[in-house]
Amino acid sequence: MAINALALVDVVALRPWGSPFFKLVTNNPGVFAALPANLHEALLREYIGGASAVGLRPEVLEELAAPWLGDGQGAFYRQIAQAHERFTKEIENSYSDLQMPTLIVWGEDDTWIPIDRAARLAAAIPNSSVEIVERAGHLVQEDAPARLLLAIRRWLDRNSPVDRTL
Repeated sequence: MAINALALVDVVALRPWGSPFFKLVTNNPGVFAALPANLHEALLREYIGGASAVGLRPEVLEELAAPWLGDGQGAFYRQIAQAHERFTKEIENSYSDLQMPTLIVWGEDDTWIPIDRAARLAAAIPNSSVEIVERAGHLVQEDAPARLLLAIRRWLDRNSPVDRTL
């Protein structure tokens, strides 16, 4: 199967990455896994909420947090601890091999992965374009779903071989 087009939305694709909190957890996963449940829940909700520039709806925050509560507490911190920039380093030089039209979408107010990564990624991928979504953080799909959909639709209209006139 050939990939004819690619859309990347606020991806972890270039080094360096990881917030100070992320790095603290990476160095101390056991300490965080041992937090009392109520402290873990507060920390988790604050962490997840920080991915939004406009604030998450309560039901969305609940859905994103649910897997990491209760028995999922230790898994949340282990998941962070196993992440390593060496995995990103392994693929960064391959981006220039991508030949398909590529859309890179970034939330203007992403505090998790700085907006400069969008331009750096576009410079690494030939035939790519960048769409910055205003008033959106890392969770562009939650902060600005209609603007994200519009950006992707406009890009597909310009780059998709599919006839959309039907």
